[in-house]
Amino acid sequence: MSTRRLRCSHLVTPSGVLRDAMVIIDSERITAVRSFDPEDQFALAEHAPIEVIDGWVVPGFVDTHTHGGGGADLATTEVDTARSVIDFARWTGTTSLFASLVTAPLDVLEDQLRCLAPLVDSGELAGIHLEGPFLSYGKRGAHDPELLRDPDPAAVDRLLTAAEGGLSMITIAPELPGALDAIARFTQAGVAVAVGHTEGDERSTRAALDAGARVATHLFNGMPPIHHRQPGPVPVLLTDDRVLVELICDGVHLHPDVIRMAVDAAGTDRVALITDAMIATGMADGDYRLGGLQVSVAAGVARLQTSDGSQGSIAGSTLTMAGAFAFCVQQVGLPVPDVAAMAATSPARRHGLKDVGAIAPGRRADIAVVDEQGNLRRLMYAGQWQHDGDQHDGDQHDRDQHDRDQHGRDQLAVNREDA
Repeated sequence: MSTRRLRCSHLVTPSGVLRDAMVIIDSERITAVRSFDPEDQFALAEHAPIEVIDGWVVPGFVDTHTHGGGGADLATTEVDTARSVIDFARWTGTTSLFASLVTAPLDVLEDQLRCLAPLVDSGELAGIHLEGPFLSYGKRGAHDPELLRDPDPAAVDRLLTAAEGGLSMITIAPELPGALDAIARFTQAGVAVAVGHTEGDERSTRAALDAGARVATHLFNGMPPIHHRQPGPVPVLLTDDRVLVELICDGVHLHPDVIRMAVDAAGTDRVALITDAMIATGMADGDYRLGGLQVSVAAGVARLQTSDGSQGSIAGSTLTMAGAFAFCVQQVGLPVPDVAAMAATSPARRHGLKDVGAIAPGRRADIAVVDEQGNLRRLMYAGQWQHDGDQHDGDQHDRDQHDRDQHGRDQLAVNREDA
């Protein structure tokens, strides 16, 4: 059994920040978390050397909404393709992820679910998320309009059967015919239902929550904006304590002021940072596919290609969790412990992932080390260091590109079309 002793200058735990703390890891598990005792240097040295960790030690990131990255797509029937996305995500800070699937014909989705379900059983994936096909036409974003459908009972049962218990979340537009019954059916089956890609109003949103929905798919994007006489879904989702709200924090989908407002309204225990990343994440600008649709990526922003050459809808993102963490610290001005909660603890707790999301005894030893600016420097998965900051940076390029393009991205955020 391999043992590690980490002496941490700043350790973020479920109960608060510990300064000069010790984390003891045996094999893949955390066995102790406590303040550092000088006697440890002598009592423990013969069992394992003590590694001194500067910066902030936080839980490994939990991304519950991602479609791909590193040139590979999670909407696949090839296990090795899915594993390449998992490896890419881990390189950029994500130690637990849901595989998100875009709208496709039911038989295609069934095949993809059957492919991915064994990866959930093995623990390589934390779950599967169906973002479609039960979405509204008017807020479909980067989903094929010809494949959208209402959630009839037969379709619901087909998807649940194909997933073999691996389906963790599904996004549904609650105003669709049959949606409330479908929400209740998925909830009964242990699947978290998310409200998203909806043209519904505050009434249909409340009805969805009463039927069992508990998540907001990338809040603000893919739903009507707030109007002072027609509030729509956003205020309901922001203020209902039952709801976990997803935020894409890249400076394109949401302005920093909107992110601050959302965090203030919901609290960090109800916010999950997500990437909504697609195949082009970590890749050069160019042309890609998302589902069956053509996407162009320019300055790191993915948009649907249109026949007339006009600017299409945002098509997911090229964001990483490491990039989202750094953006929240540097651009939104949030403290590292708050961002750590949104990047790991809150999504893990709300989705019932009991093995991850916190640095605590008994949990899997998934640990990220970030600096004062929130930049990822080291990552441990299941007790093994994956990389050091000097070797890393799947995200150094992202940060450099982000700095070059931030002004333009802010302008895009003001005039965006919702994903």
